[in-house]
Amino acid sequence: MSEARTQQCTIAKEVTLTGVGLHTGDNVTMTFKPAKENHGYKFQRVDLEGSPIINADASLVTNTQRGTNLEKNGVTIQTTEHVLAACVGLEIDNILIELNASEPPIMDGSSKFFVEALEKAGIQEQEECRNEYVVKEVISYVDEESGSEIILMPADEYQVTTMVDFGTKVLGTQNASIKHLSEFKKEISDSRTFSFLHEIEMLLEHGLIKGGDLNNAIVYVDKELSPKTMEKLRVAFNKEHIAVKPNGILDNLTLHHPNEAARHKLLDVIGDLALIGTRVKGKVIANKPGHYVNTQFAKKLQKIIKTERRNHVPDVDLHAPPVKDVNQIMEMLPHRPPFLLVDKILELTDTYVIGMKNVTMNEPFFVGHFPGAPVMPGVLQIEAMAQTGGILVLSTVPDPENYLTYLLKIDNVRYKQQVVPGDTLIFKLDLMSPIRRGICQMQARAYANGRLVSEAEIMAQIVKVKNN
Repeated sequence: MSEARTQQCTIAKEVTLTGVGLHTGDNVTMTFKPAKENHGYKFQRVDLEGSPIINADASLVTNTQRGTNLEKNGVTIQTTEHVLAACVGLEIDNILIELNASEPPIMDGSSKFFVEALEKAGIQEQEECRNEYVVKEVISYVDEESGSEIILMPADEYQVTTMVDFGTKVLGTQNASIKHLSEFKKEISDSRTFSFLHEIEMLLEHGLIKGGDLNNAIVYVDKELSPKTMEKLRVAFNKEHIAVKPNGILDNLTLHHPNEAARHKLLDVIGDLALIGTRVKGKVIANKPGHYVNTQFAKKLQKIIKTERRNHVPDVDLHAPPVKDVNQIMEMLPHRPPFLLVDKILELTDTYVIGMKNVTMNEPFFVGHFPGAPVMPGVLQIEAMAQTGGILVLSTVPDPENYLTYLLKIDNVRYKQQVVPGDTLIFKLDLMSPIRRGICQMQARAYANGRLVSEAEIMAQIVKVKNN
């Protein structure tokens, strides 16, 4: 097996497929297009005014009855799961999916043709590293009504197991697993969608399945097939003869795998969990999965990841030699005690900086804030983060001693915990956009005692000092 990629990937060139939507019956043209780093998965409706873009995001899921549907500002994308599963299965991180209708083409009801098209376009590595959520403890979601459950646990890589039991003799109990995403193409991608006869009858009765035929849906016959129903199916599928095979499925279709239903459910899980928006390093076990439970779990995990990343204390060695000590900081910053509020720079790259400050009772502000109950003022926490960010922006010029740093704007300030004497503050500032004309926009966070204590979005500018 080839070594796992660590870089983000897109496709080398655009590629187009055509077909019909399963539920709409509309002719669809879909084009996969390369996308820049950190773009993620996005859909674009080129048939609508302004060609609106919808992110593949669990928070946009509105309906899961007959597929996973997204909606934003009244614009919908239906049945997203098979296309997204193909992207995840080929380990593509960034792609734009253009559609001239609301629903991707159903093709044969699997991800096979999407995989083939994407491979034809070619996979291209990008410079940015992949952003991966590493699972460290068991996370679960249970739907009490259906008994469906999804469990996510620690593992060395992304793995998925599905267990399917619909309580029918014709389908029985089935399981499917992949231990490596590299298995997706061969083992999972050609597994087609399936339905039970009673569901097909309902869909036909209400005109809800217009692009389906026996080449893109396995139909399990879970009830006696009456002559009237047989005639309806013959007309709907435009077939002269329809019969039930000994294995309990309608004819004109041969199973690709004995457990194709479980494999397709695994495909759906991968496609639905793509809506988390982040690669996952962990093992998914899905018992009786469906689009509802899949997307509810995706929403839950999305929130967990967001909270953990916001609260995650940078993993730094406070005893290692600093990148810059206090004397080197003063060579770059004009600030001096008692208003120099950063003691060390621990890490410094093109996109982020980590600094620290030891808070002691000797701080002059504790005299009045507050007598008998010393608390570091929130505005000084922001100032300390701004000074740390100043090191980041000043490191982009060859003569930082000739510049001053000015705050332009502070947004979304939040204070979470009190900072008191004895605390060690860790500051991390990440660029929110590239530095232009000396203007720097940063996401700033301060941590103490293993917890987030304050955060803000800071915009600052460095200005060259005029020599007299």
